[in-house]
Amino acid sequence: MLVPEISLTPQTIERFISRFGEEKIAVLHSKLSVGERYDQWNKIRKNEAKIIIGARSAIFAPVSNLGLIIIDEEHDQSYKSEMVPRYHTKEIATYLAKEKNIPVVLGSATPDLGSYYKAQKGEITLLELPKRVNEGKLPNVEIVDLKNELAQGNKSMISKSLYNAIRENLNNKKQTILFLNHRGFSSFIMCHDCGETVKCKNCNITLTYHAKGNKLKCHYCGFETPMITTCPNCGSKNIKHFGAGTQKLEEQIHMLFPEASTIRMDVDTVNKKNSHEEILNKFKNDKIDILIGTQMVVKGHHFPNVTLVGVIAADSSLNVDDFKANEITFQLLTQVARKSW
Repeated sequence: MLVPEISLTPQTIERFISRFGEEKIAVLHSKLSVGERYDQWNKIRKNEAKIIIGARSAIFAPVSNLGLIIIDEEHDQSYKSEMVPRYHTKEIATYLAKEKNIPVVLGSATPDLGSYYKAQKGEITLLELPKRVNEGKLPNVEIVDLKNELAQGNKSMISKSLYNAIRENLNNKKQTILFLNHRGFSSFIMCHDCGETVKCKNCNITLTYHAKGNKLKCHYCGFETPMITTCPNCGSKNIKHFGAGTQKLEEQIHMLFPEASTIRMDVDTVNKKNSHEEILNKFKNDKIDILIGTQMVVKGHHFPNVTLVGVIAADSSLNVDDFKANEITFQLLTQVARKSW
């Protein structure tokens, strides 16, 4: 049973344990310690575990009698490994299925166009679920043009309608999720005099500014350097921040709603063991008002007290250097909108 994000494993494990019992389940993902991974690997190899749950690397589990592979949210880009060894989980799953003559179930409300095309051509079987669980209805979606907001003097990332909705949620003791697909404080920094942007020496892409540690960081290779104060090209001190990340959004929320409690979930806050689970449990159990985060906060989670989701700069992912940018943006926004909060 594969899930796209490590943050989804606790919720998935809980559901499977409630139905099949803990002793039959093994868990594999990159956040386990070496000892834990060894124990889980041995449990699988000795055929003591009947169900293996994990992120993409779990596809390599040493299962001796494999009978079914389930890939949840099969459209997700996380199933593609960009690190050595490079692989796509769906391709590995398809190979294993042919070798062992077993079925693969690809589940998604917004399937990958390649998968959907194969289903239409009859290469794979299409199974549809036309109704939502418990006849649930889709939430109302309001699109706000920030150009109009800017013309009215609102320079914040938060539109007036979103501000009013968050205020109403706080008054009603309900929770809010704010999704912004950029971590850090600013997307990039640029010299106002010559237009120079600071780029990674390895990847040649703009470095992201992080307020914590006052540093510039590459989100591709991990290269870090202290924040610059003068332009390396012309020597000007007129350095400005452009774009916005989750850190900056959290700062703005604190300014607009000083009484609200917030918690942030992105790659920078989940770098420790069990960080995913701790943040989600704290948000759910401590009734924190606002959860701010990147993609990992909008994938498959269920929070009964969340009645509002705000997507900041919803069209920003259209500009990423990927030929599937339009498809990915559609999937992301549809997944956000369809969640049964």
